Amino acid sequence: MAHLVIGLPLTLLSLSAPLRKLQRGRRPIGEQMQCWWQRTVCRIFGVRCEVSGRFVEGPALVAANHIAWIDIQVLHGISPMGFVAKAEIESWPVAGWVAKFGDTVFHHRGSHDSANSVMEAMAGRLREGRKVAIFPEGGILPGEGVKHFHARMFAAAIDSGRPVQPVMLRYSRGGLPYPDITFLPGEHFMANFFRLLRQPACIVHVAVLPPVASSGKQRRELAHEAQSAVEAAFEAAVRS
Repeated sequence: MAHLVIGLPLTLLSLSAPLRKLQRGRRPIGEQMQCWWQRTVCRIFGVRCEVSGRFVEGPALVAANHIAWIDIQVLHGISPMGFVAKAEIESWPVAGWVAKFGDTVFHHRGSHDSANSVMEAMAGRLREGRKVAIFPEGGILPGEGVKHFHARMFAAAIDSGRPVQPVMLRYSRGGLPYPDITFLPGEHFMANFFRLLRQPACIVHVAVLPPVASSGKQRRELAHEAQSAVEAAFEAAVRS
């Protein structure tokens, strides 16, 4: 409650027009506050991050496997980036407000016009020098392991000439995989929200993998390279 009553207004204020471009060190205050907000959310939910690798300086299309809704908070707590998210998130309490202020691009699934506008917005932000993150599996899908990476959104990296940076996410508790971080069968968002809020601490392993150049490649080729890198990192984490 303290984070909502105190932290949220401060974060939204830092993202408002008068303060958004103020610098503290090398980064705008708004970006730093966004990352602080998301890191604190992770701590409140008992999610501890172990990160290997580093994000590239400057723009990149971040492509990660998707396990839980808190994946967004995990990634955004490490580095400022905009996300492509389903349109329903815009109406969610708290998360929707922060998403709108955090440069999220909302996508109406099944709408051709929405897909085109999302692609244009993504390419534009990459050209402006910002990071954009996608979950190319197409949502939180049942089953363990890395799912198929759909290729369509990788076109934004090709159109803007920016690299793709694959990222592997994996949750564990006590050294064992923790599959219950995701939605249980029939579980809606608020039920999952309060269940995770009560959970004992767990660890999310975040492997930020070497960037993949987009120049001269087709989107399917680019998606396959990103998926292969994430799969290899996931399998290595399971073995270890």
